[in-house]
Amino acid sequence: MCGIVGAVAQRDVADILVEGLKRLEYRGYDSAGVAIINNDKQLRRLRRLGKVQELSDALASEPLFGGTGIAHTRWATHGVPSEINAHPHISSENIAVVHNGIIENHKELREKLESLGYTFTSETDTEVIAHLVHHELKTADTLLKAVQITVTQLDGAYGTVVMDSTDSDRIIVARSGSPLVIGYGLGENFIASDMLALLPVTRKFAFLEEGDVAEVTRHSVNIFDVDGNTVEREAKEREIAQDSGDKGEYRHYMLKETYEQPTAIRNTLEGRLIGNAIDINAFGEGADDIFKQIEHVQIIACGTSYHSAMVARYWLESLAGVSCNVEIASEFRYRKSHVPKNALLVTISQSGETADTLAALRLAKELGYCASMTICNVPGSSLVRESDLAFMTKAGAEIGVASTKAFTTQLVGLLMMTLAIGQHHGMPEKTQAEIATSLMSLPNKLDEVLALANSIEDLAEDFADKNHALFLGRGDQYPIAMEGALKLKEISYIHAEAYAAGELKHGPLALIDAEMPVIVVAPRNDLIEKLKSNVEEVRARGGLMYVFADIDAKFESDDTMTVINVPHCDDIIAPIVYTLPLQLLSYYVAIIKGTDVDQPRNLAKSVTVE
Repeated sequence: MCGIVGAVAQRDVADILVEGLKRLEYRGYDSAGVAIINNDKQLRRLRRLGKVQELSDALASEPLFGGTGIAHTRWATHGVPSEINAHPHISSENIAVVHNGIIENHKELREKLESLGYTFTSETDTEVIAHLVHHELKTADTLLKAVQITVTQLDGAYGTVVMDSTDSDRIIVARSGSPLVIGYGLGENFIASDMLALLPVTRKFAFLEEGDVAEVTRHSVNIFDVDGNTVEREAKEREIAQDSGDKGEYRHYMLKETYEQPTAIRNTLEGRLIGNAIDINAFGEGADDIFKQIEHVQIIACGTSYHSAMVARYWLESLAGVSCNVEIASEFRYRKSHVPKNALLVTISQSGETADTLAALRLAKELGYCASMTICNVPGSSLVRESDLAFMTKAGAEIGVASTKAFTTQLVGLLMMTLAIGQHHGMPEKTQAEIATSLMSLPNKLDEVLALANSIEDLAEDFADKNHALFLGRGDQYPIAMEGALKLKEISYIHAEAYAAGELKHGPLALIDAEMPVIVVAPRNDLIEKLKSNVEEVRARGGLMYVFADIDAKFESDDTMTVINVPHCDDIIAPIVYTLPLQLLSYYVAIIKGTDVDQPRNLAKSVTVE
C-alpha cells in the first residue's frame, strides 16, 4: 500500500527519495509527493497526482535541495485521489508529515483542531497529525516529545514520519500497525516502509516494533518504546536481492514473475528435503516439538494467500490426517471462535505486513493456540518476527500486484508443512515418498506448462469482447479456480466468479449462455468423471467452454469447447501445476484489454490497512 521514504544526510536527498518511491511503486498508489528542508531551513514541498515519474519530471523543472526530507506515495482512503490530498501534509509552513494507515478518530481530532484555529486544506485523516504535532510543540520541549504526545491521541493504525524546518537535523518516526524500517548509513540515516526502497543506499536495517517512536539524525538513531523507555532494536546487514527493478526481456513484471516460478520453487525446496523427509529446521527453532503435539491447524489469510490456504486444507486432512480450518483474516478477527485442543495457528502473507492477518495473529495469541507459524516471503517482516515459527518461501521480490510466484511458493511451503506434520502423525512412508518425489519433479513440470504460453495467448483473443467469466473446479482444484477468477478480475477487469463444479445446478447454470466463457481445470484424478458430467451440463445449455485438461483425460475440442492439454502430473502437485495456465490466461487477456497489468486500478500490493 502507501510508500514512505525519509532521509537525514549531508548531501541532497531528493534523488534518493524519488528513487525509493519508484522502488515502492509495486505497493499501489494514486499520487506522490516530497518535502525537503533546504539550507535556509525553509520547508519546500512538491506533489503530483499519478505516477512517481510525474513527480520526478516536476522535480527536474523545480528542483528541491536539502539534506533532510520525506516522500510518500498515497493509496486513497480518506479523500479522492488529488494533488491536494497527496502527502506530505503541512502545518504552519514548518511541520511536514507523511503517514501510512488510518486514523480512526480523525473526525473528532479535526473538530478539536478547528476549534483551536487550525484550517484544513485536505480531506485526509493524515492532516490531523501535522496540526496536532504543531499544537503540541507550543508546550513540548522537543519535536520528539511533541510526536510522543501526539501519537497517544491517535486511534487506528499509523506509520508516520514528521519533520520540522526549525529543527532541520532530525526526523521523528512512529509505528503502530503499519511497518517502518530504519536504514543505517555512514554519516546519514534513512527511514522507509519497505527495505527495498533503501537498497541503493544501505543494506543495514532495524525494524521498529509496535508503539516505537524513533529520533533519527545523521549520526544517531534513538528508539523509544510505547512507554517512552529507551530500547535497542537490533540492526542487521540484510542480504536482499536487488533484481526487482529490472523487467529484463519481459514486457511486465507479472510475466517475468510467472516465468520465474520454476526457479523460485527450486529455491523454496533447496536444502529442505532430505530424502523423503523435511528438514524441520526450515520452520524454525522448536518446530519438531510443536508439530508432534498438533491435532488441529487453523489457517488465516487474505486474498490469494487465502486460496493457498484452502488447498492446504485438502492436503492436511487427506495426507496428514490432521483437521484444518481456513478463514479470511478480516472475518476471523470479528467473531467469537472456539480453539480446539493443541491447535496450531498458521498465517500466510507474501509481505508479512498484511494488516488483517497481522491483527488476527495478535488476537490468536490471546485465544489459547499452542503455537503460531507464518508462511511468508519477506524476512524480518512483522508476521515473521511475531510468530513462533516461520517458513520463508524464498520467492524473491514480487513486484506485480497480481501474485504469481508468491502464490505457488506458498503452496509448496504448505505441502512441505503437510509432510512435516504428517511425519509426526503416522503418515505412511509411501505417502511421504510420493510427496517428496512430486515436489522434486515440480520445477521441471512447470517448465513444461510454460511452453503452452503461445496456445494460451491465442485462446485469450476470444475474451476481447467479454465482460464476465465463470471458473469451475472440483476438490483441491476449486481453490485454483477461485484464484484464476481473482487473477482475471484483478488485471483485466472482467467480472469473474468461481464455483465448485458440483454446485452448478444450485444456481450458476442460470448464467450460462453463448456469451459467458466457462473456464475449467481438469486434471486426471478421482473426480474427473464427475467433472465431465458437470461440463456436459454447461454444453447442454449452449455454454462456451475452455478446458485446461490433463493430456490423458480425453477431452476433445469442438465448436463449443476449446481444450488446452496440460502435461500429466501427480495428483499431489496438480493444484500448483494448474495455476500457471490460469495466470497466463489472465495476463494475455489483460494485454488485449489494454489494462495496467502490473499496477491495476484501485489495488495495492501490500494491504497495510484494515
